Amino acid sequence: MLSSEVEDLAGKVRSKNQRGMARVLSMVENGHPLAPSILHSLYNPERSGLTIGVTGYPGAGKSTLTNRLIAYYRKHGCKVGVIAVDPSSPFSGGALLGDRLRMQDHASDPGVFIRSMGNRGHLGGLSGTTRDALEVFSAASYDPVLVETMGVGQAEVEIASLADITLLVLVPGLGDEVQTMKAGIMEIGDIIVLNKADRPGIEQLEMFVNASLDLIPDQISRPTVISCSALSGEGIEKLTDAIANCVSFGMGRRVIARRRTKLILRSIIREKGKELARKHVSDRYGSIEEAIESILEGKTTPYEIGEMLSGFLENKRENENECKRD
Repeated sequence: MLSSEVEDLAGKVRSKNQRGMARVLSMVENGHPLAPSILHSLYNPERSGLTIGVTGYPGAGKSTLTNRLIAYYRKHGCKVGVIAVDPSSPFSGGALLGDRLRMQDHASDPGVFIRSMGNRGHLGGLSGTTRDALEVFSAASYDPVLVETMGVGQAEVEIASLADITLLVLVPGLGDEVQTMKAGIMEIGDIIVLNKADRPGIEQLEMFVNASLDLIPDQISRPTVISCSALSGEGIEKLTDAIANCVSFGMGRRVIARRRTKLILRSIIREKGKELARKHVSDRYGSIEEAIESILEGKTTPYEIGEMLSGFLENKRENENECKRD
């Protein structure tokens, strides 16, 4: 019965049934027991759909730029998916900012599917389910899928690990001239978008950006820099051409697929490893808090617990190998 339910829901996603897709996304976001089986059924290692991350500091015009990109790709016949990662409500865990409040122009377009996802307090502003939601969008043939972050904490780094191509959006007048000089920030984006190009200070921002890029080591690819105005639409075609060039002449679909698969697997291993370690510590000490108390009382140390976890995993692996031999 469970298998038929999984296949029914996966089939609705593949057939682009929006209600079915919304239900599956809710199951993924809420950690439903069937979610892993549905994702397993939907996963396609050769999917060609492109994921574009849109990130940057608050006030950089990310939502306006996302709207422009939706309009551009719809004009060219693409089905566009959008994930807007919003601050979570401290009470419900849901997204506080409604997607249709920010993207009303496209909310009624059947060729656009917009989903707001709360970060659920996750460090960096991205929920762990965003990664899986991208697979659902891909299975429903949305291409491209735009992922817009809040642009706080470590979100910029995290979106770079989820998206195939990342747009780092900067604007003059918000102190970005100083922010761009921070170590590593310029390495986040595959394309650096200097938005609000009609504002005073755009030349100074461009100067600082180029100076920062000169500090990037030779072995790291230098991002493309594009000036545009998301509000007026000026420079949007230059930006979409740069995105296409990243795929055609830079990364290539095959390289993107390999990188994406590696990142998904690493992310899942890290996530499941944490869950396994947390469960084993709780089973041994009663809870994480009780383990902390044991450490503070001098009964154990964090390092002893680490060795205990290593021993547990080693014993588990040996038992699995014995089972295979038998």
